[in-house]
Amino acid sequence: MTVFLEFLGQGENIAFSVALALMVLIGLVEALGLGAASIDVDLDLHLPDAAAPLHWLGIGRVPLLVLLIAFLAAFGLVGLAGQQLAQELTGTLVSPWLAIPAAAAAALPVTAAGSRLLARVLPQDETTAIDVATLVGRTGQIVVGTARRGAPARARVRDEHGQSHYVLVEPDNDGQAIGEGETVLLVRREANLFRAIVYDSPRFSSWTE
Repeated sequence: MTVFLEFLGQGENIAFSVALALMVLIGLVEALGLGAASIDVDLDLHLPDAAAPLHWLGIGRVPLLVLLIAFLAAFGLVGLAGQQLAQELTGTLVSPWLAIPAAAAAALPVTAAGSRLLARVLPQDETTAIDVATLVGRTGQIVVGTARRGAPARARVRDEHGQSHYVLVEPDNDGQAIGEGETVLLVRREANLFRAIVYDSPRFSSWTE
């Protein structure tokens, strides 16, 4: 383990180690539903024909944040694997001036392949562009975290087209906590945040499994 950590900390490998650490950090933040207001961006991209290389990479096929995580993972792993191979063959590491661009170039097709795989696994949401303000008055379900004032949770809400949107939700009432699995009614929007109340009549809700 000590040898491995020393390998990760060598100057020639710092860029790859940082990429993997950043990937893990972003993944943890998203998994815990924290900080999503600052790093989670929902975009409905319709790429023109001239942007075929971007589509090949996966932009427009999966969320940009997922694509970023995939690229960081590919870049870090490819870079470290290449450096380990170079060390075994030559006894020395490749200069970062050569290793970084080579790893970035090699990571692109890996990311593209990963995006195609992820596109088959991830739900295809937001195929119809709408103004998110129109979600006010609709019901949804808390899917990640417990919503409290100052600590939003993530909720899944369906629009009038049946497409799903993931939004940040805080209780509209002070002192209230809304846990995972509960149905909520979005009552108003404040910037990137929605205020919600517990909806006790799921029979008439727009949310159905």
